Amino acid sequence: MSAVVYEQHEVRRARYAVAAVFAVHGAVTGSFATRVPWIQDHAGVGAGQLGLALAFPAIGASVAMPLAGRISHRFGARTALRGLISLWTLALVLPALAPNLWTLCLALFVYGATAGMADVAMNALGVEVETRLGKSIMSGLHGMWSVGTLVGAAAGTLAAHLGSDARLHHALAAAALTVLGLVACQWVLDLRPTEDEEPPPRFALPPRSALLIGAIGFCAVFAEGAALDWSAVYLRDQLETSAGLAAACTTGFMLTMALARLVGDAVVNRFGAVRTVRAGGVLAALGGLLIVVANHPVVAMGGFALMGLGIAVVVPLCFAAAGRSGPNPSLAIAGVATITYTSGLIAPSAIGGLAQVTSLVVSFGLVTVLACGLAVFAGVLRTAERDRPKVGRPDAAVPDPRP
Repeated sequence: MSAVVYEQHEVRRARYAVAAVFAVHGAVTGSFATRVPWIQDHAGVGAGQLGLALAFPAIGASVAMPLAGRISHRFGARTALRGLISLWTLALVLPALAPNLWTLCLALFVYGATAGMADVAMNALGVEVETRLGKSIMSGLHGMWSVGTLVGAAAGTLAAHLGSDARLHHALAAAALTVLGLVACQWVLDLRPTEDEEPPPRFALPPRSALLIGAIGFCAVFAEGAALDWSAVYLRDQLETSAGLAAACTTGFMLTMALARLVGDAVVNRFGAVRTVRAGGVLAALGGLLIVVANHPVVAMGGFALMGLGIAVVVPLCFAAAGRSGPNPSLAIAGVATITYTSGLIAPSAIGGLAQVTSLVVSFGLVTVLACGLAVFAGVLRTAERDRPKVGRPDAAVPDPRP
């Protein structure tokens, strides 16, 4: 087998392996989300205290994400991802064990910290695979994360319906997902630093380019968080629909995003990142307008579907652009991830607070304005297009074909 053929085979295998890791990561999120009511009852906390506790995953992620690059440099990308994804899957058991508010906050801090570090490590490997392939794959990888979330949520819904103890459910899920994650990590790229490469700093501000890219991701994740947490409430309160139809709107939004991400790479490869995000911003803004002016549930549901379609590929493209925005991809990816995590944290409460003062219609007017920002500022992603290599470029690193 020639060196070039061997490299192509290794990269293709690494693509499927990192996609499996994305799915495992998403499955943990879906498993946890469906058992929050059980965890709340077990810890004996009210709605306000639960809201406080649910801020700690984002806090933990923000603190820990900059460490992921240092860990990957120290142990190599494959070993680092193997350890980080295992910590993340095993951390699933912690929240259900918490007997009170303070232990729940601590458990969720650890849960978020491990999630954030694994997130940075797997996105960095995804960007490297995309670079070696010379075509967009990040949208599909995040689509696999959405698929994993749906699978984890479906299993969690079944467990909740059967009345199972979340401690047992999460222990079994954590064990299964840890095994799946470890198996998948066997075939991801084993990137290692060169002898003269300086280790990344433990903590440092992300580069300015990553902040600009993160601003695009902030707008997309804000719209996503608003739709996920408030779409059902919007249909129930503003349009007086049944609880079942309102819930179906949220599920439909999630499915739209998952499907759009799975097919998004073909669109990006055909039209480029900038034009794709601009078109997505137009679709998301149009969806927001439909939501704001809707006087019938079908119109609003169509608006949420368009919004999901428009924002689906934005975050994957932000990670891809961040990975090529400077000499330290992990630091840039961590910066973008921190911004998007923060957006996901504040979006639900911001929508609720504005709705309390004005109305949900005004709140989704704000979401529509942010969606317009995607179309206006998509040009900051041009780095990803300019730096995307061609397949078979002469300076591509060729691994040693010997076992």
